[in-house]
Amino acid sequence: MKIYGVLGVEFDSYNGEAFYNDKMDEVVSMLEERNLLKESQGAQIVDLEKYNLNPALIKKTDGATLYITRDLAAAIYRKRTYDFVQSLYVVGNEQTNHFKQLKAVLNEMGEDWSEDIHHVPFGLITQGGKKLSTRAGRVILLEEVLDDAIKLAEKQIAEKNPDLNNKEEVANQVGVGAVIFHDLKNERMNNFDFDLEEVVRFEGETGPYVQYSHARAMSILRKANNPKLTAEMTYQLDDEDSWEVITKIAAFSDIIKRAAQEYEPSVIAKYSLHLAKAFNKYYAHTKILVEDEQMLSRLALVKSVATVLNESLRLLGIQAPEEM
Repeated sequence: MKIYGVLGVEFDSYNGEAFYNDKMDEVVSMLEERNLLKESQGAQIVDLEKYNLNPALIKKTDGATLYITRDLAAAIYRKRTYDFVQSLYVVGNEQTNHFKQLKAVLNEMGEDWSEDIHHVPFGLITQGGKKLSTRAGRVILLEEVLDDAIKLAEKQIAEKNPDLNNKEEVANQVGVGAVIFHDLKNERMNNFDFDLEEVVRFEGETGPYVQYSHARAMSILRKANNPKLTAEMTYQLDDEDSWEVITKIAAFSDIIKRAAQEYEPSVIAKYSLHLAKAFNKYYAHTKILVEDEQMLSRLALVKSVATVLNESLRLLGIQAPEEM
């Protein structure tokens, strides 16, 4: 929970495996009532041959229950308690067969809401090409990674903007954001090798780059301090660089829909990088605060960029500092 606090993550329930220990007998009784349990070499199974799946082992020969028994109890409890629209299991790719069995058993039990259960698999994070393993001593502690990232952010702020207000708070936002973004910008099914220097690198396609682009946009808006900027006005721009930014902003709602449909946060992360790059190119080629007939339109574009980058980061669980 301490690490979740650093990440800015909250859960309504922290119930672990043991919470469902007293709920498994009911599941076994339900399976018996529906004549789904069969004996096989002394063990109790549910035959899933019609789903082209191996039998689901509900009770071993010694009467001990297994993961699937607990997961059945958990799924039924969650449906009763939350009446969910969707129930997502974000678990490694190697457990795909287990979740197919879980859904198949629930379906056999007549629980048609089993179709609302979705396994969201992801690839492996390796170190030196080898799978992480607590038993083998190959383990990376997230707390240490976050501490290192925050320290690196503090160092960069001290070098580049020593007079920044709320330096400690911004360093936390940038360091933690760097770690989250590095994870989420990778397509979730891809395996990747963990490299701490790569994770906390602030140059290139990183979370701090997107955060800095947002902070730059906010800085322009503060300098302009223009109260005439309202959503009701019509704005017009006719240069090529602004068109590239405008088309990217226009795609934002479709990006969110695609990310939701595919359970794929990397879609939003990659989009935020593309928008940040387009904006920085626009900023490099355009004098935004020149007082002419298009200045308000340019500021409206900058405000739109700031809004969309802020929202993109928020959806990824990353904060967007207004100064960096």
